[in-house]
Amino acid sequence: MTSDIAELLRLEQAGWMSLCDGSGDDYYGRIMTPDGAMVLADGSVLDRDGVVQSLRDAPAWSSYEISDERIVPLGPDAAALVYTGRSFRAAGGPAFVAAMSSVYVRQDGQWRLALYQQTPVPEAD
Repeated sequence: MTSDIAELLRLEQAGWMSLCDGSGDDYYGRIMTPDGAMVLADGSVLDRDGVVQSLRDAPAWSSYEISDERIVPLGPDAAALVYTGRSFRAAGGPAFVAAMSSVYVRQDGQWRLALYQQTPVPEAD
């Protein structure tokens, strides 16, 4: 499972990088399972097509941080990566901080994102 942790963290970081460079629609269109979903902090629930569409014109993030990451095994071909994410918009403003969970399943030898979830965490003053 150690190599899986490294691989899942690499995939998660690649996703964040795509959100920073404006290619998130392509990245998540490729990595999500056909029936995958994202549950976002604003309460919206998007299927893969909805995610791709929403990211086409989304403002870019300028940077992100992943901390307190851990893996939760869900079986031989599934795992959840749970972490605290902190991200900043290129246009400025306060950081977005959330507890995040990404559930990955291995299909045809490749890890694919089946479910992503955000729960906002208020910043301490």
